[in-house]
Amino acid sequence: MAGSVDEGAPHLPPMNLSRREVVAGVVATAAGASLAGRASAAAAPSSVLEEHDALGLARLVARKQVTAAELLDMAIVRAEALNPAYNFLARKHYDYARKAIARGLPEGPFTGVPWLIKDLSTYIAGEVTGQGSRYYKDARATVTSELVRRHERAGLVIFGKTTTPEFGLTPTTESAATGATRNPWDPSRTSGGSSGGAAVAVAAGVIPAAHATDGGGSIRIPASCCGLFGLKPSRGRVPMGPLRTEGWGGMSVAHAITRSVRDSAAILDATHGIEPGSRYGAPSPERPFLDEVRTNPGKLRIALSVTPMAGTPVDPEVVAAVQAAARLCESLGHHVEEAAPQLDAGKLGRASFAIVSSSLAADLQARETATGIAPGLDGLEPVTLAYYTMGLKTTGVEYARANNDLQEAAVTMAQFMERYDVLLTPTLASPPLPLGVLGLSPAQMSDYFTAVSAFTPFTGIMNYTGQPSMSVPLATSRSGLPIGVMFSGRYGEEALLFRLAGQLEQAAPWAARRPDV
Repeated sequence: MAGSVDEGAPHLPPMNLSRREVVAGVVATAAGASLAGRASAAAAPSSVLEEHDALGLARLVARKQVTAAELLDMAIVRAEALNPAYNFLARKHYDYARKAIARGLPEGPFTGVPWLIKDLSTYIAGEVTGQGSRYYKDARATVTSELVRRHERAGLVIFGKTTTPEFGLTPTTESAATGATRNPWDPSRTSGGSSGGAAVAVAAGVIPAAHATDGGGSIRIPASCCGLFGLKPSRGRVPMGPLRTEGWGGMSVAHAITRSVRDSAAILDATHGIEPGSRYGAPSPERPFLDEVRTNPGKLRIALSVTPMAGTPVDPEVVAAVQAAARLCESLGHHVEEAAPQLDAGKLGRASFAIVSSSLAADLQARETATGIAPGLDGLEPVTLAYYTMGLKTTGVEYARANNDLQEAAVTMAQFMERYDVLLTPTLASPPLPLGVLGLSPAQMSDYFTAVSAFTPFTGIMNYTGQPSMSVPLATSRSGLPIGVMFSGRYGEEALLFRLAGQLEQAAPWAARRPDV
């Protein structure tokens, strides 16, 4: 039946392993524990965590072929072995995870599956959420995020938090607080940001899926850089509270980075829906998103555009990857034609900056009140401080005007999407850049903003408009680096994107394409 946990995950190993065979893998993994902490990622022990997606692991637990404690041990061993080389762990919550298992896990779609949450605006009461910043190095949460509660009700076992740049402000995961997170495909390259730690944990085979957030591309950018599937849900689809029910004026949303499409769908099934106090919520789906993954999308009208709003250049390999994706879509029966909405890149960039900088300034003022420590370069990186300074100068009228500009863009995009089901573009303008180009402590501030705009000219518009958007790992550069291709749908229509993603995963599977760690 469509949507069962065995469907929608092509090219994964069969689920008929005996407990003896699974436990043998656990023992082999545990035998490699002495490798933990070594600098060479090549020494990392392998495990069944690499061989199954999250739904597959949950089924192993349900069939008593492995226990939640054994999976957790495997994840910890592999994380300890790989983290010195790739630097994806910001916090370790190993005891928290073990206590959750000892108490007894709820029955859910992911019972017993190890899980990492992003160290950014996602809270466990009593634990530190560092926001990628030295300024928040000892900030212990007083509440648990509603999304975390839903993760745990689904049976996920949280054993740590992943790295992020300071406040998620840049499309790389490099920070003065935690250092540079390295791409498993090439450790000299960025893993993307701001959910780079999550993407590295998944790409390196520590876990098959991880929590991520996206305020300007922060799910899709690292998914593209690390060869993974990353879907940004519609505004209002996933809870952001309880401290607030939207982030960055509604531009920021939360979900996951995964290897398989069906994991992404099932995670969204487990977490979506309005929470108490929500200003708005995305339209309720007609049926589970997991059912959509194995549903034929029919003949879609796809608009193709490889030109950024600002007209900045796009790497020829990226253009070729998108054109190849368009041909693949045509071979699957879809109609593709070149078209793009007419939007003012400069106006939208200014609006986004006003909202983000104002939101950041409000948060930093609250932190100053709580600690008595004023924001400065001893706790913040230079670009962050520039955002803070601009946020203090932004007036209420300017904020309102920025909000109006983004709403106007959403209307323009919605009108454009009346003619098309999907917009096909690059995710990024180039393969992953070298580390040191996009960090928040640049030699020249102007060079930083130019580099960010040139690298990520496509993702932000879907945050401005609130639409669902996904990066699909359909291509690889000549040098072996992943290239993601982005498909965006109408507001509230994740179901259609999951149908298309499932079809693409069947037609051009990527599960076996892994970095050599």
